[in-house]
Amino acid sequence: MIGVILRFPKNLVQAGLYIEAVECPSAEFPRRRFMLESEEDLKSILLSSAVDVLVSQQKSRVDVAALLERAPAGYFKPAPLSEPMRLETSAALEGAMDAMRQGLEAMVDGNIDMTHITEAAIAARRGVENAPELFVEMTRLKAKHKATYLHSVVVAGLMAQMAVLLEYDDEMVDEIGRAGILHDIGKLLIPNAILNKPGKLNAVEWRMIRSHPEIGYRHMKDLGGVSELILDVCRLHHEALDGSGYPLGLKDEQIIPVVRICTVCDVFDALTSVRPYKKAWTTADALTWMYDQPHMFDRKLILRLGSMFR
Repeated sequence: MIGVILRFPKNLVQAGLYIEAVECPSAEFPRRRFMLESEEDLKSILLSSAVDVLVSQQKSRVDVAALLERAPAGYFKPAPLSEPMRLETSAALEGAMDAMRQGLEAMVDGNIDMTHITEAAIAARRGVENAPELFVEMTRLKAKHKATYLHSVVVAGLMAQMAVLLEYDDEMVDEIGRAGILHDIGKLLIPNAILNKPGKLNAVEWRMIRSHPEIGYRHMKDLGGVSELILDVCRLHHEALDGSGYPLGLKDEQIIPVVRICTVCDVFDALTSVRPYKKAWTTADALTWMYDQPHMFDRKLILRLGSMFR
């Protein structure tokens, strides 16, 4: 759960505050969700057109209570997310959905369309970077028949943001986002009647569902023009560290880091989504349960994922 967000007048901003957003056009100051440490960033904030800055009380390293006493009355009400941020987040989601639909439809029809896939990955990354909890929550309100698209948009956004936290370079962050968009493309080649079946799957249906990583992998490999990283993520995102996953039963170091990232983000979104056969888990419950399964998931990545929602 995100801690309390407070609105500061910018003249009180100092190093050690965790900045959620500077309320000015991104062209003036593009950074969001960072620990204020450098003199350069502080000067840029002070010179911006912003009047206020949104600060996370929980993540800040300085005594926020002491700063509160120096501010004009009324500043420090919780400021959960401003309407402009909600609109920006909604636009990011809609942009990701539209670009993803065009890109995936083309690939299912046998055409490579990485331009739209890249657009979808960048939009998803922007949505999670701006307001992770809000972005994820908005996807829960969309029509159920869009579940596979929405799931991949969320996974792509979470994967890209985790890649940023792990300090991958920008080119790799974008590629990891594309892998998230495409990780479940095999599901689009499985009949909707099976994907959306409200009751228990029979043995044949279950085998078909479990075949989606291989189906997607083979489809993209046959198309050509898709990177090995994206192919690996598509094929291997249901592997587990103890070798109990599928389709290859890989374990430990046989599972590359980017696949591990996808596995964590994929399962997190599945647990926190409403499905025909289950209710949604809370973010805290999902993270706790996943952390308690070290035989399946990389705990370091669970902690990184959790840091996005504090």
